[in-house]
Formats: sequence, C-alpha cells, structure tokens
Amino acid sequence: MIDLSQISQWLDVWWIKSLVVFILGLVIYGLAQGLINKLKVKAAHTRNLFDDAVIGALEKPVNYGILLSMILIVLSILQARFDLNLLPQSSNTVALPFAGLFSWFVLRLIRIRENQILKGVVETKSDKTTIGIIFKLLRISVVVLTLLVVFQTLGISISGVIAFGGVGGAAIAFAAKDLLANFFGGLMVFLDKPFKVGDWIRSPDQNIEGTVENIGWRVTQIRTFDNRPLYVPNAVFTQISIENPQRMSHRRIYESIGVRYNDFSQVKEICKDIERMLKEHDDIDSDQTLMVNFNRFADSSLEFFIYCFTHTTHWQTFHRIKQDILMEVGQIILKHNAEIAFPSHSVYLETPGPLVADTVKN
Repeated sequence: MIDLSQISQWLDVWWIKSLVVFILGLVIYGLAQGLINKLKVKAAHTRNLFDDAVIGALEKPVNYGILLSMILIVLSILQARFDLNLLPQSSNTVALPFAGLFSWFVLRLIRIRENQILKGVVETKSDKTTIGIIFKLLRISVVVLTLLVVFQTLGISISGVIAFGGVGGAAIAFAAKDLLANFFGGLMVFLDKPFKVGDWIRSPDQNIEGTVENIGWRVTQIRTFDNRPLYVPNAVFTQISIENPQRMSHRRIYESIGVRYNDFSQVKEICKDIERMLKEHDDIDSDQTLMVNFNRFADSSLEFFIYCFTHTTHWQTFHRIKQDILMEVGQIILKHNAEIAFPSHSVYLETPGPLVADTVKN
C-alpha cells in the first residue's frame, strides 16, 4: 500500500514542491495552447470575425499568465522555506502583472480588429483616417486607465497625480509646444477632413504633392510621385492651403491652338466643327462649361481655345481622352485645308526703284 505520510513528507521538501509546480505549469501551458488552437479552428469557420480577433489576442497573454503564475508559486515556496522577501507583502501588488497582461490583451484585440477593418476584411462605411484615429484613441485610453490602476494599487494618490499635472501642465506645454501643435494639427485634420489616407494632395504654398499614406499624431506621411516618402508635421496643415484633386467632380481640358494667318477664312468653321465634336463626344460633359472661341491675333498664328470638362477624374483615363480630343481637333483643321501654325517670322524685302542721278554737263 501507498504510504500517504511518506508522500506528504516528500511534498514538504521545497525542491520537490517546486518541481511539481513546474511540471503542472508545463502541463497546463500545453493544455491551454491546445485549447486555443482548437478555438482558432472553430472561429475560422464562423462568419463573425470578432471571435477570431479575441482568440488571437488572447493567446500570448494566456501563455505568459500561466508562466507568471508558475514563477510566483515557486517564489512563494522559496520565500517560505528560506525566510526571504522575494514577493511583495500586498496581494494587490502581486496582481499588478496580471493587470498588465489584461491590458496587453485589450491592446492586442484593438490592433487585430483595426487591421481587420483597414484591410477590408470587415465592411465599414468609415474611411481609413477615421478608423485610425478612433483606434489610436482607444489605445491611449487603455494605457491611461492601466496607469491609473497601477498608481492606485501602489498607493500613489490619483488626485495628487492630477494636481501635479495641473501645476506642471503649463511648463510641459511650453516645453513641448511644437509637439502639441502637431497633435492639434492632426486633430484638426481628423475633424475637418481636408484629406484622408489614399488621397492625392498638393499645396500651392509649399513644395508638397503626393499621395497620403498615413496620418499620425505628429506627422503625416506622403508618398511623392517619384516614390520618395515625405513626412510633413501636422502643424503645417493649419498654416498652408491644401488642394485635394482626388475630390474633383470633373477634369478640365483647356488648350490654345493656332492656325496660320493664311487660314483666316476657315477659323470660324473650324471652331464650329470642334464645338460640335466636343458636344457629341461621350467622354465630355456637355452640361458643364464648353467653349471653343477665336481668342487673339498672335505673333505668328490665329489662336482659338478649347475649354471643356471630362466625366472622369482618373488621371490616366483623362490623358487618354485628352489625346483623343486633340487628335480629332487636328483632323478637323486638316479637313478645312488649314494647318496648325508654328512660330515663324516673315521678312519682306522691297525692290528699290532706279536711281536718279543728276547729269552734270560740262
């Protein structure tokens, strides 16, 4: 028969206790990992993606929580055996690491959910800029609440911390005025929404032009058309004008074309035919301003201008349409036996008459 007293004596040995705790911890760790893997498989077969985010965020905090519990139990065994002060006396202080693990779980859940929405896995009507700002605020809220819990657990008065923030707020604000200016600049971008991630923007005031890749708390990252990253402090956007071509309703074609002075009699008919062609063109919006008019007598040509708008705002499609329009204009000019003028100069030479010389008679 098993001698229970002998087993009890063995369990009273500190290193045996520690070994048992270590083995049990590894077993629980393996069981928890297997359970999480099974939950991942089940969650993958559901239409709701929130459970995938919860299980994915839960995996690492649970694993580290098991290891942390095992370490704390072993330390308590050593503390009891050798009369050491390895653990804090307050149980609330011991619970702080687990509060940190819970905050880590929430932050991971926020990050995974944000990635699901930004990558289009989860449908939403909000734009990427709004989504990014909301999730950043959620992360800041979690961090602030965690710090308040830690302060309260450690016996640090929250009211004292708030009072210190009020007294030192002015000094901190003065020292970090540029940082705060960028923060509020980013906040204004979020509230006013002059642009969002993915928009093509340009500034007539400064050499800023490109596609917005990210709007952060301090800087906005723009990818220029030569694929260079441009980092603009958010405070700049409160001081400059911003154009957002991405939000155009139409694109404009505005071209001046000249024909020779010898083709003056054909100019009126040329303008009429071009205007008729534009009104019948499928890619030109005839409800917008559409003008084809003789404009001026230039140095070496008779100039008329074309002013109209395309339906599309897509840059590449617009240039394809513009090319088609200009080719049609050239064909119309040739149809009227006229030619497009180019810079030239005419030199007129007058033939002098016979010289009249006085005859000197001797």
